[in-house]
Amino acid sequence: MSTTTRREREIQELRSKIITQSWKIITEDGWQALSIRKIADAIEYSAPVIYKHFESKEAIIEYFSKEGFNILSHEMSLIPEDKIDSSERLRDIAYTYWKFASTYVQHYRIMFGLGIPPCEAINSSKEMQRTSNYMYSAIEQVLSDSGNDIADKYLKLKTFWSTLHGFVAIALLSDDHIPSAPTATLIDAVEGFIFTLKNNK
Repeated sequence: MSTTTRREREIQELRSKIITQSWKIITEDGWQALSIRKIADAIEYSAPVIYKHFESKEAIIEYFSKEGFNILSHEMSLIPEDKIDSSERLRDIAYTYWKFASTYVQHYRIMFGLGIPPCEAINSSKEMQRTSNYMYSAIEQVLSDSGNDIADKYLKLKTFWSTLHGFVAIALLSDDHIPSAPTATLIDAVEGFIFTLKNNK
């Protein structure tokens, strides 16, 4: 093994340690407890070494946010796009979103700034855009199949995402965990949204 290859491996291993320890702090003590100094002490390196990998605490938060959107968009990508009923695909996307939030609670909090200062870099990230694209295409298909060519697709996307996020946020306000199965109120809201897509022409 060459010196360069060994050095690259060591750099990657250190980065992995930083990420692992950061996540441990976040899950055990909350994001507020996360600091470059605390990470450095835990992995027994100096703070300047951590800064070589992440320029700030916010950069670490951004890393986990993008990781969360990657997981969410991957889960949505598993939903078949050629479903006979386009409404069913939109339902699946809504319920996949809810299940993701219930499974990856800490990621969700970081992704949407629940109790965390917002990160502008995330709002324009390609990871977040992929999630948005899956929602948009499903909405677009329902509108097309229903012959609704006057609806503002981007407005409908904002409404759909806001609805899903609203139910998750409300659930997390009252508990640190939410049920894996969609609630009756969420199901009712999704059905109402689909109805408007099909009938408000």
